[in-house]
Amino acid sequence: MKYCIYSFIVFLTFLSANSQVAIEKNPPYNIKTVAFFQKGNSVYPYFRLGESFELQFDDLFGNEADYYYTIQHYNYDWTPSGLAKVEFLKGIDNQRIMTYKNSYNTLQQYSHYTLSFPNRFNSITKSGNYIVTILDDDGEVVFTRKFIVYEDAINVGLSIRRARDFNVINEKQNMEIVINYGDNLLQDPKNNVNILLIQNGNLKTAIGNIKPQYTIGSELVYRYDSETQFWAGNEFYTLDTSNIRITNNSVAAVTAGDIYNSLLYTNLARKNKVYTYLPDFNGNFYVTNVGAVEDNEIEADYTWVYFSLSAPDFFSNNAIYVNGMFNNYALTNEYKLDYNKEKNVFEKAVLIKQGYTNYQYTIANNQNVIDFKNAIDGNFYQTENNYAVLVYYRGNAERYDRVIGRATNNSENIRN
Repeated sequence: MKYCIYSFIVFLTFLSANSQVAIEKNPPYNIKTVAFFQKGNSVYPYFRLGESFELQFDDLFGNEADYYYTIQHYNYDWTPSGLAKVEFLKGIDNQRIMTYKNSYNTLQQYSHYTLSFPNRFNSITKSGNYIVTILDDDGEVVFTRKFIVYEDAINVGLSIRRARDFNVINEKQNMEIVINYGDNLLQDPKNNVNILLIQNGNLKTAIGNIKPQYTIGSELVYRYDSETQFWAGNEFYTLDTSNIRITNNSVAAVTAGDIYNSLLYTNLARKNKVYTYLPDFNGNFYVTNVGAVEDNEIEADYTWVYFSLSAPDFFSNNAIYVNGMFNNYALTNEYKLDYNKEKNVFEKAVLIKQGYTNYQYTIANNQNVIDFKNAIDGNFYQTENNYAVLVYYRGNAERYDRVIGRATNNSENIRN
């Protein structure tokens, strides 16, 4: 009897542990420039089923350490799905990452790792939410990264409009979606279809759990006033260290010791200023060394980037972080700005790989809840942002959430 009770408690504990919502684990200090790549460029973390992509990262220890990976399938809400690994993966994971090479002719040494999908050991066979986990030689988790695999099974229309709410009409952008599933036999689509709305590839701020507002034949229509809105923010700042030895319109001074140091011009908070268009990559970054190099992956160097922000109107118990895709929009102490009383500015030194890097300043509390409304650089409906909508579906008898469609658009030509 005691054994039965103990077994039951263990079973309940297992269920509880496996129903928790997955949260990405940030990499340690020595792991940098973690991102998904296609054709040599960092990209947003969603991919068509069957297409090739890579996860790349650098280890600043540069000692050719052994790293391993596992892949797990998740539900729409990022709880573990009920699928066995053989149901979503052809082949086996828990393999060592075999492709790596060491930096060449750089002050900062590092080992560069590339994990390709698909590879000779496995390939993903089903759409849905995924997490790739990178482990060290002791089986300890180094970091995890979310990504999404989708199918092109239905037609999805996406348009970007100004907010209808006059209180935020100049500060927010609204997504309107029309899903046309045509001849596809979707069971109870109004309840079995879910959508995920993403701004600038940031899964951390994605909007979900929104049902269709109404249906017209085989169309699901989403034309909400507030549920599908994002704060528009402002254009990202762009850091240019492509030529790491010279100054430019973002780098005020360069010094070199053990590694390079790039001292930036002080950014002035733009919240109360007039909106000004600045071309950016919508949060992305591009690793490049404009010198005579053959392989940017290992010939691009690292530099200490000294960020400086003047925000005299900022009075809050919240913290200010510098982030972008270069650090997966992380809100950690490594990217938290410190206040310099003597200079009356916020400062932070961050190690960043050479190239073109978009960054922004984000306000958040100690629970990592972002204060979008009081953004350091304001919110302007004219801001050019990239948007994506992913469509999920689970039939009544199905055991996992498929991603059956995707659409993207840009707010450059935003409509009233």
